[in-house]
Amino acid sequence: MMEKIQHSEVEVKGLKLHVAEIGSGSKAVVFLHGFPEIWYTWRHQMISVANAGYRAIAFDFRGYGLSEQPVEPEKETMFDLVPEVVGLLDAINISKAFLVGKDFGAIPGYLTAAVHPERVAAVITLGIPFILPGPSAVQNHHLPKGFYITRWQEPGRAEADFGRFPVKSVIRNIYTLFSKSEIPIAADDQEIMDLFDPSTPLPPWFSEEDLSTYASLYEKSGFRYALQVPYRSAKVETGLSDVKVTVPALLIVGEQDYFLKFPGMENYIRKGVVKNFVPNLETVYIPEGSHFMHEQIPEKVNQLIIEFLDKQSI
Repeated sequence: MMEKIQHSEVEVKGLKLHVAEIGSGSKAVVFLHGFPEIWYTWRHQMISVANAGYRAIAFDFRGYGLSEQPVEPEKETMFDLVPEVVGLLDAINISKAFLVGKDFGAIPGYLTAAVHPERVAAVITLGIPFILPGPSAVQNHHLPKGFYITRWQEPGRAEADFGRFPVKSVIRNIYTLFSKSEIPIAADDQEIMDLFDPSTPLPPWFSEEDLSTYASLYEKSGFRYALQVPYRSAKVETGLSDVKVTVPALLIVGEQDYFLKFPGMENYIRKGVVKNFVPNLETVYIPEGSHFMHEQIPEKVNQLIIEFLDKQSI
């Protein structure tokens, strides 16, 4: 089925975006990737929702993979991805879509639904609940200073760390480290890449071919934009207040996802505090699910996505 995925370039807000799609259903599902991912991260879900009668669309965010870079990446924030999502829907003549996001892709998914509810039928996110970017979004001060986000927010540090290795090794290291249930934290005399043990094999659900695909796309884009959005722009205010996501929403939580160990995160999700912002939220837990559960156990994730989509109207 991979060969049935069609690729095109679509101009949105003056930048050519790389768009992959499969399926001809009247209801569109737009997938929003995280880091160190790309459109390809959604391959299993795209094929599955297309087989279930939906039109599946995944694209590389601006600055990622085969999409063009903005002129000044260092001025960009996650909020810039909201008009990008809406602009893509406009460019491919979709009036309303389902949005599916994981990792930082969850954030523009929720923000688009909050700001443009008339364009979003429902939101599904994997691992990441509703979070409003801003100074309190990531509680870095509650974690050791070797916390990976703190390190990657420091200008030049990740560039020097990543720059010691080929792009393929950087992707391998991050995928392997971040598929574990512990938050990646470096010691004072270490960089994040030093946490990787070279004898560790790739996760069983991630092939050398998968790795080569990711690497080829990041070799084109580099990491400049990815370090800015999401990491270095995470503390920038969106200018929004009293944000509510009123559309139906599904949060799929992998209980082995290191993100659950972020300060306050488990309480925020399990105690339902997140429903103050997303009142129509349904939460499902997968005990064995990792940060990359959509690739680790795609059949289970696909089933949850399709069951939820099938209950919605558009």
